[in-house]
Amino acid sequence: MNILHIDSGILGEHSVSRRLTAAIVSQIKADHPEAQTTYRDLVVERVPHLTGAQIMAPADLAGVEPALAEDIRIGRLMLEEFLAADTVVVGAPMYNFSIPSQLKAWIDRLAVSGKTFRYTEAGPEGLAKGKKVIVVSTRGGHYSAGPAAAMDHQESYLRTVFGFFGITDVEFVRAEGLNLGADQKQSAIAEAEKTIAEGSVLRLAS
Repeated sequence: MNILHIDSGILGEHSVSRRLTAAIVSQIKADHPEAQTTYRDLVVERVPHLTGAQIMAPADLAGVEPALAEDIRIGRLMLEEFLAADTVVVGAPMYNFSIPSQLKAWIDRLAVSGKTFRYTEAGPEGLAKGKKVIVVSTRGGHYSAGPAAAMDHQESYLRTVFGFFGITDVEFVRAEGLNLGADQKQSAIAEAEKTIAEGSVLRLAS
């Protein structure tokens, strides 16, 4: 099994999403000691945002300036890592009702026609089938239900984009209400860690 572990929380050691993705990967490796893990810290590595120059560059990079060529090479490597993974663990905190820009930059490198999707006469077809994606969703408030659910452009976007890639096995581990007081924060983290320890979201990660 190949595990791809992605973190995008900007709070470093204070990041709840990082704490929970690490717990998930640790649990998977305990169940599957032979698993190989590739780790990407999108904050430390600072994935450049997609540009027109990247899109328009020739496939063989002939004549492309070195900085741009390196940028494209990094994007291609990230795509290869994603395609090679059986299980993808993504730390996705909610920032301003959506995902971190660092995570969006990574996803933009994955959305490549002919690699993760293609257009057919019957409509788009995802080409990255057969993977499991586990998303750690951390939120300052409560967005799973109630009036605030309409403001969720985080989980809804991730479910949509991974579905577009052909991935139907997408699980969410949530820690909500993290900014609603210390007791609520600890309760939310404990509940998420309990979900991970019970292994309910990890059963198909094989």
